[in-house]
Amino acid sequence: TTQRSNIFQDSIMMKSLCTAFGLFMAASTATAFAPAPSSSLQTSLRMAEEQPEMTPLSTEEDAAAPAPVETLPAMSQSIPFMARPAALDGTLAGDVGFDPLGFAKSESDLMNFREAEVKHARLAMLAAAGWPVSELLDKKIASAFGMSPILDNTDRVPSLLNGGLGKISPLYWVGTIGLAAAIDIIGTMRSKNASDEYLPGDFGLRFGYPSDEAGQKRMQLAEIKNGRLAMIAIFGFAIQEFVYKQGVVDETPFFFFPLVESMHKYANSGYIQ
Repeated sequence: TTQRSNIFQDSIMMKSLCTAFGLFMAASTATAFAPAPSSSLQTSLRMAEEQPEMTPLSTEEDAAAPAPVETLPAMSQSIPFMARPAALDGTLAGDVGFDPLGFAKSESDLMNFREAEVKHARLAMLAAAGWPVSELLDKKIASAFGMSPILDNTDRVPSLLNGGLGKISPLYWVGTIGLAAAIDIIGTMRSKNASDEYLPGDFGLRFGYPSDEAGQKRMQLAEIKNGRLAMIAIFGFAIQEFVYKQGVVDETPFFFFPLVESMHKYANSGYIQ
């Protein structure tokens, strides 16, 4: 009887162990296939942080928004203590706000004055080159053709201040004035028949003229700057020869002759002892 009781207890113990082991395995299996909420939440937050920020697409209203307008200075660039003239808005090449007497009261006046400035600038550039060249070559050319030179005894060219304009043939004056008048008429007709994009002094010549807008503005600025400098040079030539009674090339030979010859001229003139 005792032996049977022990066998019965061992059997119950084995069943209990098997039942406990089965429950443990079932719990382990259920835990393995159950979702892990904390791990998924951390992964989602990390992906949200790593996702690049999306920029909003531009709308048609943003694309059609006007560019900011460049404001003009209130004071003149050339005369800082004076207000900038209203007509000088910087659209023309070389515009530095210089109009102290207020000649240009409207855009039409400004275009007329620029037309005159460009014409005088181009004429002055030709004269600034022709004046010293004539003093260098006049006697040589006259001697080659058996003619009397036009320069006076002090090698000065004929001018209003120097005199000697009577030596010039009337045919020269007729041809020069006629050519200048024809060019002026062509320019006037072109300015009246041209579109709104017409620039003062534009005769339609495009030889060597840049095709891009930046190159055109650079060329226009170079022309007006050199023309203004040439007008000052011509005025200086006339005053210099009238005051010193000597030709420009003889007064400043280092600009027109080799250095050795220039030093020789200075020595003979008493500048170098």
